[in-house]
Amino acid sequence: MTSHYNKLKNIFENSLVDQDIILIITNTSVKNTIAILISYICKGQVIITKFVHYAINITSMEAKLFVIRCRINQVVQLQDIAHIIVITDAILAAKQIFDTSIHPYQLHSITISKDFGCFFKKNPNNVIVIT
Repeated sequence: MTSHYNKLKNIFENSLVDQDIILIITNTSVKNTIAILISYICKGQVIITKFVHYAINITSMEAKLFVIRCRINQVVQLQDIAHIIVITDAILAAKQIFDTSIHPYQLHSITISKDFGCFFKKNPNNVIVIT
């Protein structure tokens, strides 16, 4: 737990120093078929947007991919961003983004991949990290 905390602390401190870094922080909770999706987009110490969304009759995986997809789509539209860091409690969902095989969440993966393509066309040295 301590090493994880230190890693997150270092990521945050680096984002304060480098203004090309943007953080996407997401959390998703599903209870009784109602999903609550919360995310923040931060640049330095400034919260650019806060997103709270409710969905009914959605799986946990779909909800987690949806919130990551929405935030990435919004962030790649911003100017002067070279490094996107996604902090999520949904590492298994995030891995689905990079899964090129056929799977039930492929629509989300395709959409996010298109957004990544736009981001890398701006500058091939841009970086995306999911942690």
